[in-house]
Amino acid sequence: MEKSEQGLAGDDLENGGDYGIASFSEEAQTTEDLDDDGRPRRTGTFCTGTAHAITACIGSGVLSLAWAVAQLGWIAGPLVNLLFAVITFYTSVLLADSYRYMNPVSGKRLYTYMGAVKAYLGRMDTFVCGLVQYVNLFGVCIGYTITASVSMVAIKRVNCFHDRGRQADCHVSNILYMAIFGATQILFSQIRDFAETWWLSVLATIMSFTYSGIGLGLIMAKLIGEGYIRGTLYGWPIGDMEDGYTTAQKTWKSLSALGDIAFAYGFTIVLFNIQDTLKSHPAENKTMRKISLASILTCSIFYLSVGCAGYAAFGNHAPGNLLTDLGFLEPYWLLDIANVCIVIHLVGAYQIFAQPIFSFLESWILKRWPEKKFLHQRHKVSIYGIGTLQLDIFRLVWRTIFVLITTLIALLLPFFNSIMGLLGSLAFFPLSVYFPIRIYMKRTSTKTFTLKWWFLCALMVSCLLVSLAAALGSFAGILQDTKHYQPFN
Repeated sequence: MEKSEQGLAGDDLENGGDYGIASFSEEAQTTEDLDDDGRPRRTGTFCTGTAHAITACIGSGVLSLAWAVAQLGWIAGPLVNLLFAVITFYTSVLLADSYRYMNPVSGKRLYTYMGAVKAYLGRMDTFVCGLVQYVNLFGVCIGYTITASVSMVAIKRVNCFHDRGRQADCHVSNILYMAIFGATQILFSQIRDFAETWWLSVLATIMSFTYSGIGLGLIMAKLIGEGYIRGTLYGWPIGDMEDGYTTAQKTWKSLSALGDIAFAYGFTIVLFNIQDTLKSHPAENKTMRKISLASILTCSIFYLSVGCAGYAAFGNHAPGNLLTDLGFLEPYWLLDIANVCIVIHLVGAYQIFAQPIFSFLESWILKRWPEKKFLHQRHKVSIYGIGTLQLDIFRLVWRTIFVLITTLIALLLPFFNSIMGLLGSLAFFPLSVYFPIRIYMKRTSTKTFTLKWWFLCALMVSCLLVSLAAALGSFAGILQDTKHYQPFN
């Protein structure tokens, strides 16, 4: 087996490839603390893995799905949700079986998505995968900074309307709240690696269930109180009436909604990072399959419940976010609780998407300059009531810089959610469909022109067209946002 043909062999395979190796700074001291490849023993379980996956999958965007269904209508809205759920589960299973090179049970571990792409497909595909993956992860961190600040602002606005009346001027700037969220992320970014964020993911998962449940409860209360189900089979109508879209508006809005739903199921971007935390017994791919099924099923139930119930309650005028776009104003204290839960959830979700970036760059830098003392400096810091902590200077400096950059971009481009939608729609095809299928075909030596080959190719082409269409819709939204763009406003 030659390296040029397989993309990864010999020492490269033993080490997981040149790209995306999860770093660890503290070495295990005994054999019992080591895994099958000499790295620290993994302790992740179905429960912790599912918490990671749900935290990555269910974001505050679940509350905007009523708007997405409003653009597509009662037929296409639920159908598109189910379709993306099935596709994501299918490709995540293919990806989970590729975690160990060639053999899902006994093959060498491939610690990250990029490591797997390099092992099976070669360096050129690895470059494309890394570019799409890490740009998307970076964009999500920026988007979460914006979204968290919006929820903090919503708390102030709802309380203001409660105290001063619905006609009061309750404008609140989100600049301060972005800074607060960024400062919080500087602290949590010092968590050593992805595996140690499990408790944060569990907390974030609880928060996501809480605010989604509150949103669904408020929707059901509105439906029961009014006794009327709104909405149409095809969503927003096209026509000259007051509420009608032009044909172009209908097209762009529908495509944008398609991208929102596709992006909501894109947890495969961190699938390998989650799988690399799992114990080796039972086999990681078996546990990961269960995690994928549990998380995607949970997400689908919440997406369909909140999206469809929200559309039934508000009809074509469903707000972009049920809890922050003043879809509800009372009871104000319950809305405050929901938005606090959103912020706490996004603190954890930020780390789920940031930790792979930290791992990749720290691994590369430590390999590139192993002799630099600064990269290995640690200082003991005594904190009253907590004890003595070891502070990694390099980790503190560079991760703080990363958080500052994402916060600054969020301040400069407060409409970055539209750009994130564009990045998400472009990332869905390569990361959730193309690479998982290509890796599967390589691993199983799928013969060309067989029934399976035609099915996989048809799936790739269909998803490519959907991603491109959704990207066009998101790009149209960006053009609309820039018409009223004012920095730091």
